[in-house]
Amino acid sequence: MDSRSIQETAKTVRCLSMDAIQKANSGHPGLPLGCAELGALLYGEFLRHDPATPAWMDRDRFVLSAGHGSMFLYSLLHLSGYDVSLDDIRSFRQIGSKCAGHPEYGMIPGIETTTGPLGQGVATAVGMAIAETMLAARFNTAERRIVDHYTYVLAGDGCMQEGVSAEAASLAGHLGLGKLIVFYDDNAITIDGGTSLSFDEDVGARFAAYGWHVQKGDMYDADGVRRMVAAAKAESGKPSLVMLKSVIGKGAPTMQGSHKVHGAPLGPEEIAKAKAAMGVPVDAEFWVSPEAKAFFSARGKELAAVRNAWETEYAAWRSEEPALAAELDAMLSGKPVGTVSWPAAKAGESVATRNSSGAALQAAFAAWPGLIGGSADLTGPNVTKLPGPAYSAADRSGRMLHYGVREHAMAAISNGLALHGGFRPFCATFLVFADYLRPSLRLAALMGIPVVYVLTHDSVFVGEDGPTHQPIEHLSSLRAIPNVLVLRPADAEETNEAWAWAMARSDGPTVIALTRQNLPPLEKADPIWRDTFRTGAYVVRNVAGEPDVVVLASGSEVSLALRAAELAPGKGVRVVSVSSLETFLSQPDAIRDTIAPPEARILACEAGRSLVWDRIADGFLGIERFGESGPGAKVAAHLGLTPEALAAMING
Repeated sequence: MDSRSIQETAKTVRCLSMDAIQKANSGHPGLPLGCAELGALLYGEFLRHDPATPAWMDRDRFVLSAGHGSMFLYSLLHLSGYDVSLDDIRSFRQIGSKCAGHPEYGMIPGIETTTGPLGQGVATAVGMAIAETMLAARFNTAERRIVDHYTYVLAGDGCMQEGVSAEAASLAGHLGLGKLIVFYDDNAITIDGGTSLSFDEDVGARFAAYGWHVQKGDMYDADGVRRMVAAAKAESGKPSLVMLKSVIGKGAPTMQGSHKVHGAPLGPEEIAKAKAAMGVPVDAEFWVSPEAKAFFSARGKELAAVRNAWETEYAAWRSEEPALAAELDAMLSGKPVGTVSWPAAKAGESVATRNSSGAALQAAFAAWPGLIGGSADLTGPNVTKLPGPAYSAADRSGRMLHYGVREHAMAAISNGLALHGGFRPFCATFLVFADYLRPSLRLAALMGIPVVYVLTHDSVFVGEDGPTHQPIEHLSSLRAIPNVLVLRPADAEETNEAWAWAMARSDGPTVIALTRQNLPPLEKADPIWRDTFRTGAYVVRNVAGEPDVVVLASGSEVSLALRAAELAPGKGVRVVSVSSLETFLSQPDAIRDTIAPPEARILACEAGRSLVWDRIADGFLGIERFGESGPGAKVAAHLGLTPEALAAMING
């Protein structure tokens, strides 16, 4: 890419970004203007991708972690030939537009992940880089490398300040992810002013301590950037941080270098001056350089040829390695291989659902070759150990990841693993620490990607660890996130069904909340309960005729409700296991009324807050305060969560 093409591309990025943000009267011009030359090099030279085949398996991935600079990405996707038109750009930040305020996965091919919450893109990209190494280890042969691509990131000062990027960068260095290259837009400006207000550390030294290869240079020195990228690729045993000193809002004559250019339109006068300085007609809105357009048209043909050459290699590999090809097909489909052998529950045996989950996980591991995952330093307590070696810098073939005590990065990395393709990731920690990973879980829900969250120790029955480790509000708070399926199984059989449901789901994340304490097996009154389970609730205990009282309960409280029903012999008590409260509430009235007739008195019981339950229940037995330190059963009794208390409500 010659200097003229770089400059014409950069001018186009600047003009489209200024005009789109001005028309929307909203947006962030600072990054697109400041990084325009880097964008030209990325899409004009570095990235190995094919806009005509955006889902190409072996494409390089680019993640704009500083998602507020979204016009940078939209401009370059338009130039490159992705499905984003000038009309789409004109509707930037408007309802229904492909060009949302921050990049959204699924809106435009070429957007690899949703970004906006700073630092998330860095951590998600770590997951993508891990996925590349895993696939390469499993499918490349001595003769053919069908998996061989890089993950590039553009991050800003805000990304570097966020904890999630620090967690993920630490793990990336430990794992030696040599095909991860992060460009740091080092402009020393934040919304409030200069970074010196709150941030004066040596970022390069920090990343070097993480085990990264660190280089420093000038954003606008094209040859220097090329040399640094070449050096980053040559350092195959370490991820690379390329720190580029830049000028925020470069090209805005009176505003560049100021925090004022970060997050507001430049205004017609400043835009006119900027265009005049660039030699662009002042009255030309949404101007695209003809030279840049011609360059990217030719570039698209070159990239198609690169992808076609790969397709030839891939076809030969499939012919030579039919077993590997079948395994890869299964992984890419997300479907199980053969029939899943879910573990049989032992009659009469009480078992903690976390242990039941561990057994179900082994069955899923055997059936889904793309199932991978790990825990935030709680493999034993979460019961998530997988067969075979753990994934490491020395062994990329392992399917179990050790995340360390990094819940937030774990969830974001899991998003990257899912987005990359080929994998069905799970991650695990205690339910109470869902708060440490919630932003990444929310993004998984927003993107509609099937990550499974194994969250154990799901109530005050945790016991002696006390209120810091006893979830109270967590089930309610997770249910509050749209598109999150929250499952709380009540015994071993339900736990199998929870895993089956989670693995069948392809349009969003699933939480499986699991007990530490043992639970007895349930005798199900519903003969087709496995089908009814996926409506969100089914009848465990029934009565002759219509019930006087229906008790809705989840997880460990189903057993409690059954004991309470026995203590109220004068009432016709139906007990319902609510596997997924939000799913049950979404059912048509005809289904809900069959399970919980409106003529009956409806009670609910769960070891948590009444939020959401009060939409359906006339009364609720739960916990509306923080817990205590002590043996789990005694804590529950101390807080009033007992069969006797529920029986009193039934009889009341």
